[in-house]
Amino acid sequence: MTEFMAVRPKLRKSLGVKITTNTHYIHSLALSVREFPLMTGTVDNGHIKIPEAINVGFAVNAPQGLVVPVIHKADTLGLAETAATEQDLIERARDNKLTLEDIEGETIALSNLGPYGIDSFIAIVPPQTSTILSMGNVVQQMVPVEGHIEKRRVVTLTLAVDSRVINEIYAAKFLSFIKKKLETPQLTYC
Repeated sequence: MTEFMAVRPKLRKSLGVKITTNTHYIHSLALSVREFPLMTGTVDNGHIKIPEAINVGFAVNAPQGLVVPVIHKADTLGLAETAATEQDLIERARDNKLTLEDIEGETIALSNLGPYGIDSFIAIVPPQTSTILSMGNVVQQMVPVEGHIEKRRVVTLTLAVDSRVINEIYAAKFLSFIKKKLETPQLTYC
């Protein structure tokens, strides 16, 4: 996450909207699903069905409890549009003003407990999806980089999937792909 943290102020200034780590996660997740569409597949009458749209549901802590608004067709949105949509949904969730459309149609889920100081956790796959990606707190760690040790910002990703739809190898390839996307925001945003 070191590179993203470095470019985030520039992105915020150039796009005119607040870009959070959660925005980066949602956007990267949606774009990654384009390459791995089975991540949104579900079992329907004994067959795997892949939905037409990539709709990312993300957990929001609201006064009335946990709610999961959905960014519809998230893979078709740019980073600024993702950020604006996310912020609008969060505000309406906290004001208890989400519509039924705002919480329906989730095809993949994201849960981020990093803001609560949780470094890693395993989320449970929601019934209407086959995949949930869990994000922990962004922490600083000493890690090997090109033959030497550097202090870097890292986040733990945990992927839970419905094994009737997604096997371990496909899930691992997806997780590797999203890891690369998160690590190199300059390829996506700059």
